[in-house]
Amino acid sequence: MDPLKLLEKYGKENPEFLKIIIAHSQAVAEKALEIAKKFKQIDLELVYQGAMLHDIGCFFTYFPKLNESTKEPYIKHGVIGRIILEKEGYPGLGLICERHIGVGITKEEIIKHNLPLPPRNMVPQTLEEKIIAFADKFFSKLPERLNKEKSIEEIKRELGNHGEEKVRIFETWLKEFS
Repeated sequence: MDPLKLLEKYGKENPEFLKIIIAHSQAVAEKALEIAKKFKQIDLELVYQGAMLHDIGCFFTYFPKLNESTKEPYIKHGVIGRIILEKEGYPGLGLICERHIGVGITKEEIIKHNLPLPPRNMVPQTLEEKIIAFADKFFSKLPERLNKEKSIEEIKRELGNHGEEKVRIFETWLKEFS
């Protein structure tokens, strides 16, 4: 399976945004593979494909200046990505999409904050899922930031907006993956 073909299939209506998603995904894939190679018993092809496709749902959510034709909230891009990839016959990759948001979103958080998501746990479970979610934290999709890796402090600040537990999870991954 060629992840670029799938990205092109779903992003062809918005070529500028497609370029950004591909560049972002390639940066995430490169970092994720670098981390994954440190572990035995890991599926490197799954890491690559998952990292390349983790944001496929973004083509159907609102993104300022780049994807304003839809009103679906950005937070839904993981769930939408799962639906797309399940339809394409890749349910494992679909779970990666759904579980990569932040450091994961729990059912309790969805209910408590009335998020526009199905009430279920969307937390990375496998090593591959955790590595992709972790690598994703280092890269923005903003055109002016595409090639600039975020600092650990910047990531912690961003995650801190969603609670100290999110920072703690990231710090655990930082120890595990560094």
